[in-house]
Amino acid sequence: MPSLRKRKPTGDEPARIPDPEEKKPDVRKPPKQKKWSCLDSCCWFIGCICVVWWGLLFSYNMMPSSFPQYVTEAITGPMPDPPGVKLKKEGLKAKHPVVFVPGIVTGGLELWEGHACADNLFRKRLWGGTFGEVYKRPLCWVEHMSLDNETGLDPPGVRVRAVSGLVAADYFAPGYFVWAVLIANLARIGYEEKTMYMAAYDWRLSFQNTEVRDRTLSRIKSNIEMMVDTNGGNKAVIIPHSMGVLYFLHFMKWVEAPAPMGGGGGPDWCAKHIKAVMNIGGPFLGVPKAVSGLFSAEARDIAVARAIAPGVLDKDLFRIQTLQYIMKMTRTWDSTMSMIPKGGETIWGGLDWSPEEGYAVGKRKEITNQTEKSVHAEDGNVERKAKHANYGRMISFGKDVAYADSSEIDRIEFRDAVKGNNIANNTCRDVWTEYHDMGISGIKAVAEYKAYTAGDILDLMNYVAPKMMERGGAHFSYGIADNLDDPKYEHYKYWSNPLETRLPDAPDMEIFSMYGIGIPTERAYVYKQVPAAECYIPFQIDTSAAEGHRCLTDGVFTVDGDETVPVLSAGFMSAKGWRGQTRYNPSGIKTYIRECDHAPPANLLEGRGTQSGAHVDIMGNFALIEDIMRVAAGATGEELGGDRVYSDIFKWSEKIDLPL
Repeated sequence: MPSLRKRKPTGDEPARIPDPEEKKPDVRKPPKQKKWSCLDSCCWFIGCICVVWWGLLFSYNMMPSSFPQYVTEAITGPMPDPPGVKLKKEGLKAKHPVVFVPGIVTGGLELWEGHACADNLFRKRLWGGTFGEVYKRPLCWVEHMSLDNETGLDPPGVRVRAVSGLVAADYFAPGYFVWAVLIANLARIGYEEKTMYMAAYDWRLSFQNTEVRDRTLSRIKSNIEMMVDTNGGNKAVIIPHSMGVLYFLHFMKWVEAPAPMGGGGGPDWCAKHIKAVMNIGGPFLGVPKAVSGLFSAEARDIAVARAIAPGVLDKDLFRIQTLQYIMKMTRTWDSTMSMIPKGGETIWGGLDWSPEEGYAVGKRKEITNQTEKSVHAEDGNVERKAKHANYGRMISFGKDVAYADSSEIDRIEFRDAVKGNNIANNTCRDVWTEYHDMGISGIKAVAEYKAYTAGDILDLMNYVAPKMMERGGAHFSYGIADNLDDPKYEHYKYWSNPLETRLPDAPDMEIFSMYGIGIPTERAYVYKQVPAAECYIPFQIDTSAAEGHRCLTDGVFTVDGDETVPVLSAGFMSAKGWRGQTRYNPSGIKTYIRECDHAPPANLLEGRGTQSGAHVDIMGNFALIEDIMRVAAGATGEELGGDRVYSDIFKWSEKIDLPL
């Protein structure tokens, strides 16, 4: 093979002498750049949010306190004076002592005794505040928030009690007010702790058990008596909210009933001590939301969340199967059964009718003292579409069943159906619910009945949760009294049902029903049966069920209300059941309806708004606060202007055939 020789330079081409300082070209491969991972993106995104958040928080704390109000007024115009400032300028002063009665879940609960997992939590809040223990030790938290499944009282070795004082329910969580705005406005005209009292109670217990365990009803009685005596004999103004409305209805019967079942105050106690009861968002006749909560541990918002992230709430997330534990815990809270709809089909309608039939989304009227004044109305097409919604079918299995003619629904009776074998294995015992004792055949029987009215709901709940309903049936009733003189209605189980009890003999007392309207509120549900799985809840709201109009979205039929309580439940008793002298109101106590038409906040700087009609946010509604303050300062319902109504509550009430 010929050798390769180096070519010699020609004469004209000088030989190249290598330069020792000359750098040789770098023939190494450039280093690989690190690949940008999804984790890096997430970290950067979270970091950016944190930096922006802390920057905004720092700027907010550094700016003058009047700056947010200045910006808001620049956008929306001058802000109205808070009611306390306005009424102080008018010369109003504190007169009648006021008593606040919080509702379910809004009052704080603290630990007094617990198990080893709750070390260092003595007198720390388990409910309300920051809810830090939910994240740190969720199973321990569930264990201590649950009541005994047999007695409805404390489990062995656990004592959780209501926080006392105004701080019990002024804020639900940091920055989220409940009673704080009302308290601050009352303070403007001279109120303080000696003239304001928070009637805090353990809202998990049945109403009578708050007296059995904590003597709460007795303490409310003695505090009202003391406040009246120390304020020149001026009667108290009672302000219950949400479930607190039912709790105080129970109290008014308890306080006058003879001991030992009652407080022994005598038949004229309320007449001597109470000027007015100003009910806010009262679920007098129950709420359909309670049905979905007890039936499947969900409401519309939870169902939508589960649809967005399928399986997450049912999985063993952070070692806690979320909805199963929620159901196990809340089914031990007897108070939830106080809000199961009352009155059956007479009040809520049947398969083919309901009082709200023909409800049109967005339709509004203002009625003041029975005089109608049109405010605004939307296109009549909405009414034409919405009138086919069968609100009387509180639970329908399938969208087709919800809309079908009742004659086309083939319902198979479930009440006598034989339940199958227990489907819970040993791994499910920690999240045992009564569904695990029904078997596949029992679950199938529930779905095959297809459509449940308010008259069927009690039988349904007794079938799927007999132990829970056995406890609840000892403390609550849901019917309509035939004869209120029957001695059986002297039992405390009837005292929180306005359809089975009389108002006190107090003709000078006034009752106000104050609630929000203009927000879609849950009224009926479309359900589906889900495939069997380990430790599962067999029924779910079918979020795929929807129509072009807003009355059915995400598997939920909605009507007018405050997002939690439908107008029918909040307003019927004051519109008809107690209006004038009736068998439920023999002394003719005057009743007034004061509705708050919902208006969302104009911008983020306005917070939760001053014209909100939402169930909790209404506590910051300026019109509602002004009504309360005027009555507390001595005004009557007539001086407020009588009724203020925007909804069709009077029209719907007339459709209900209730003997009065």
